[in-house]
Amino acid sequence: MIDAGDLRPGNTVERGGDLFQVMDFAHVKQGRGTAFVRAKFKNLASGAVTEETFRPEERFTRARIERSEAQYLYKDGDAYVVMDTITYDQFPVGAQMLGDAVQWLKENDTLYLLSYQGRVLGVELPIAAELEVTYTEPGFKGDTANASTKPATLETGVSVDVPLFVETGERIRVDTRTGRYMERVS
Repeated sequence: MIDAGDLRPGNTVERGGDLFQVMDFAHVKQGRGTAFVRAKFKNLASGAVTEETFRPEERFTRARIERSEAQYLYKDGDAYVVMDTITYDQFPVGAQMLGDAVQWLKENDTLYLLSYQGRVLGVELPIAAELEVTYTEPGFKGDTANASTKPATLETGVSVDVPLFVETGERIRVDTRTGRYMERVS
C-alpha cells in the first residue's frame, strides 16, 4: 500500500480493478485548511487521463509492473510481432500499445515489455536507436549562416533534423524519447 502523499510521477497504482500511472503530482497545503494531494492519472487500459484530489492519508494498492526483454520480429498487418527472449513466446502487439515507439522500430531490435499479472501493458524502448540515413540533401561547406541542421529520412521512414555533415548511408544514433539526433555511429 502507498499513501496519497507518497505518490510520485511514474508510480503505478491499482484502483477499482484498473491500473493507473501517475503522470503529475502536487501536494497542496493551504493557509488555514488541511493539506490535500492533486494527482493526474493515466488509465493504462483505456489511455484516459484524469485529475483527482485526495487527502494525504488515503491509501492505494501499489501495482508491480514487470519489465522483460523482448525482440521485435516483424509486422503482420496492423500488429507487430514480438518475442520474449527468455521463453521464446511470440505474440502480436497492437500499434496503439506501441505508440510513438513504432517510428524507431526495425526488425530484430531489442525492447522491453511492461506487464502486470501476465497482461502486456506497453512497450519501452532503449533510450537510443541506431538507424541508417536513407536520404538527406548534401551539406555545403561553410553553409552555417542560416541553419546548422537539415532534414534526413531514416530507414524506418521517420524524418529527423541532423547536422550538415551527416550524409546519406551513414548510421546515426537518435534519442527515442525526444526524436533528436545524438551522434554519428562509426
